[in-house]
Amino acid sequence: MSPGPADTQPSTPAIETHGLTKRFGRQSAVTGLDLSVPAGAVFGFLGPNGSGKTTTIRMLLGLAQASSGTATVLGRPMPRDLEAVLPRVGALVEGPAFYPFLSGRANLHRLDSADRHAPSATRTARVAAALDRVGLAPAAGKKVHAYSLGMKQRLGIANALLRPRELMVLDEPTNGLDPQGTREVRNLVRSLAAEGTTVFVSSHLLAEVEQICTHAAVMRAGTLVAQGTLAQLRAEGRTRIRVLTPDAGTARGVLERLGLIPDPDFRGPGRSGDTVTAELPGTSELPGASDRRAAVPAGEDIVAALVGAGVRVRGFAVDAGSLEDRFVELTGEGFDVAQ
Repeated sequence: MSPGPADTQPSTPAIETHGLTKRFGRQSAVTGLDLSVPAGAVFGFLGPNGSGKTTTIRMLLGLAQASSGTATVLGRPMPRDLEAVLPRVGALVEGPAFYPFLSGRANLHRLDSADRHAPSATRTARVAAALDRVGLAPAAGKKVHAYSLGMKQRLGIANALLRPRELMVLDEPTNGLDPQGTREVRNLVRSLAAEGTTVFVSSHLLAEVEQICTHAAVMRAGTLVAQGTLAQLRAEGRTRIRVLTPDAGTARGVLERLGLIPDPDFRGPGRSGDTVTAELPGTSELPGASDRRAAVPAGEDIVAALVGAGVRVRGFAVDAGSLEDRFVELTGEGFDVAQ
């Protein structure tokens, strides 16, 4: 009998790695990865193409052998406990592969029958429920070669949902989906999380990550550069203020005295004067920056100081660092923000 949910304590990470490394000859695809995915989280695994995301997933699922380091999934070492872990994990990796001249329903029946842990008595009902859950019930009898890429992607997710799972690993689950299909997958991920399933989502779509994920990690060139809750990742970015004033020079001097860093290259002319911008560096980028952040006055105090110095303030705004800005800082590359 396969282990059940009681085997994993709530405090045990669903996924944990220490020094996980994968080399192909002299080329290192993943280097020294220390990852921790809390149980019950919707975890976004992010990075540009070629950053090591899929290679990491393959090692976690026992599809690739690590060169060094360790990995545990649902509290069990991988790949040593592969047979005990995989029945508890649903996965969609590198796109689904199906028999093109069989229907979606027939494909799922074949895949389920190949799973020695799957009860045959409930197969028909479980296949129907999985197809319905991903919105493919109307197309269940259609041959897969006639499916769109998005439909094939959803069929792959349906396959992962044929049995209850404690962990779902989804590699680019919205790839090829139209806006309606993307919304359906988003709602599906939320419903899985509400049921207590940990969902590990590899993606490059920031809009999707921000809407469905509670935690995230960022990869760059095979190296983990940040991880934490979305709020923590945003907080480590830069906060920028904008002041619209005809007294730009005086305003810059006031901002400097307040501990902010004016941007000398940003001057936007307007009818009421120039826009002066200033940044407060993130805590991860300056030694002692957390103390400096705490010492910077609140927005209303900044405005009061500007006015007190004779600066005519005709507009003021505080822009907290966005998730996109933070990822660009970390990776040096942009991310897609929409499907």
